[in-house]
Amino acid sequence: MEAQVGMVVEGGQRALNTAHGSVADGGTRKFLRQSSRTKQTLNQQPQMGTVQQLLAGGVAGAFSKTCTAPLARLTILFQVQGMHSEVAALSKPCIWKEASRIVSEEGFRAFWKGNLVTIAHRLPYSAVSFYAYERYKNAIYSLLEENHRGYVSSEPFVHFLGGGLAGITAASATYPLDLVRTRLAAQRSAMYYRGISHAFSTICREEGLLGLYKGLGATLMGVGPSIAISFSVYETLRSFWQSRRPNDSTVMVSLACGSLSGIASSTATFPLDLVRRRMQLEGAAGRARVYNTGLFGTFGYIFQTEGLRGLYRGILPEYYKVVPSVGIVFMTYETMKMLLSGIPQS
Repeated sequence: MEAQVGMVVEGGQRALNTAHGSVADGGTRKFLRQSSRTKQTLNQQPQMGTVQQLLAGGVAGAFSKTCTAPLARLTILFQVQGMHSEVAALSKPCIWKEASRIVSEEGFRAFWKGNLVTIAHRLPYSAVSFYAYERYKNAIYSLLEENHRGYVSSEPFVHFLGGGLAGITAASATYPLDLVRTRLAAQRSAMYYRGISHAFSTICREEGLLGLYKGLGATLMGVGPSIAISFSVYETLRSFWQSRRPNDSTVMVSLACGSLSGIASSTATFPLDLVRRRMQLEGAAGRARVYNTGLFGTFGYIFQTEGLRGLYRGILPEYYKVVPSVGIVFMTYETMKMLLSGIPQS
C-alpha cells in the first residue's frame, strides 16, 4: 500500500520536474500533501479486540452462506453426479431443471436444507479464518520487518501466505461440521440423516470417529490455496482501487473486490473441492464405497471415468454462488469492523 503511494508520488515528481521551477515547487508541495492524506486514509484500519474480530468474521460468513444457500446446494448436487447410478441419470445437468425438481419434490424450503449446520459451521469457520488471517499477517510482517526494513513489495506474499495458513487453521478446527453439512445438503427425497445430531451419531456409529474427517486431506489441499488466493486478490484489488479512488464507498469496494477474488479462487481450486465433496459422501446412508484409492486415486478415477469435465461438474452454479457469496462476506466483514470499532463509513 505504501509502495503504491510512493510510486504515485515519484511519478508525479518526475512530471512536475519538467515544468517551470516555482510552479513545479508549488505543485509538488500540493501533490505531496494530497498523497499524504491518501496514505493516511489507506492506512486507517479499524482497531478491534479479539471478541469483536471473531464476531465480525462469524457474522459475515453466516450471513453470506444463508443468502447463497440455494446455489450452494445446487453446486453440491451437481458435484456428486456420476458417484451413484441414480445421480448419474442427470447426464445433461441444467440449473433451472434441477431447481424445479427440488421445488416440486422437496418444496421451496429444501433449498436451505442443511443451512442450520452451515451456519453452525460458518460462524466459527469465518470467525477463526478472519481472526487467524489478521494474526498471521501481522506475525509475517513482523518477521519481514526484522530482516528487511521497508521491504513493502512483499505485501502480496504476506497476503497469500497469511490467507493460506488461516484457511488451513479454520478448516481443521471446524471440519466435522462441514462434512455433516455436505451430507445433509446432498440428500434428495430420501432422508437418511434426520438432522445435525442424528447425522453426527449415525456417522460415528457406522463409520467410526474418523468418519467425521473423510476428505480432510483434499479439504486442506484445497482450502489453503483457495483462501490464500481469495485474500491476496482481495487485498491487492482493494489497495489498488482505494489508491486511485480513495473517496469511493468502502462497502461497495469490498463487495466488488470480494466478488472478483471469489471467481479467481474458485476457478483455481474447484477440482479439489469436487473431490472433497465426493470423499465426504463415501459410505453415506450405508452405501458401498465408490473410491478406495485415496485422494490422488480419486482424482485419477474421476478423470478416467468422467473426463476433465467431470472435475468441473457444478462450476456454473458455483460461479453464480461465489460472486455474491464472497463479495457479501468481505462487505459484511468490513461493515462489521466499522460498526464495532466506531470508525465511520466512508
